[in-house]
Amino acid sequence: QADLVESGGDSVQAGGSLRLSCIASSGYTFTDRCMAWSRHSPRKSRVAVATTEGFDLNYADSVEGRFTISRDNAKNTLYLQMNSLQPEDSAMYYCAAEGPRNCNARTDLHRFHTWGQGTQVTVSS
Repeated sequence: QADLVESGGDSVQAGGSLRLSCIASSGYTFTDRCMAWSRHSPRKSRVAVATTEGFDLNYADSVEGRFTISRDNAKNTLYLQMNSLQPEDSAMYYCAAEGPRNCNARTDLHRFHTWGQGTQVTVSS
């Protein structure tokens, strides 16, 4: 099982951008198996915001058109480019790996087997 380490979280003004990264520990090889970015804020449940599986990308409605998920298997790194950030995007963001086949942003997050520790994103108005 890999260790996943997220980075890139920060405090930004509304309308700003951030790029999150999730790097797997050495010895773990990224595959095309489903990976996801999710977020959790104090008053909301943890939800997936974006998934990637092979060439398939899927997004939650709340981030569609503003966030882009990508992966570099050679670097064992998963990314989340976040543009036009809004205060409601404030949350702890987590990456997850080893998800089920045919995943999407509505896939039950309990079906992902490997998680990072999270990186905090705070957006002020």
